[in-house]
Amino acid sequence: MTESILRKKSYLFAVEIVLLVKKLQQEKKEYILTKQIIRSGTSIGANIREAEFAQSDADFVHKMSISLKEANETIYWLDLLKDTDYLGKEEYKKQVHNAKELLRMLISTINTMKKKNKK
Repeated sequence: MTESILRKKSYLFAVEIVLLVKKLQQEKKEYILTKQIIRSGTSIGANIREAEFAQSDADFVHKMSISLKEANETIYWLDLLKDTDYLGKEEYKKQVHNAKELLRMLISTINTMKKKNKK
């Protein structure tokens, strides 16, 4: 059940990131930072999808760990966009909240799988 929630939330987050990038490119003419955040922000869900067909538990953990790293990187880009005045406070808070929620869910999923494999 957690994976389906994680799958859904990561997809919705990717949609939000795409819309954010579109807005920043149209309104602020920002293209360099947005290339980075669209890559990391959409990669979270893509790796979660890859994990669904992992060849082993270790492969699953590896794909989820990549998603975790991408979520953390996305928070970095959100911080940078906020601190350089490309992103407003409310939009920043919303997106960081969503990214941190994904981080927590990914950590929980990874830890659960690791505990399962130790038994």
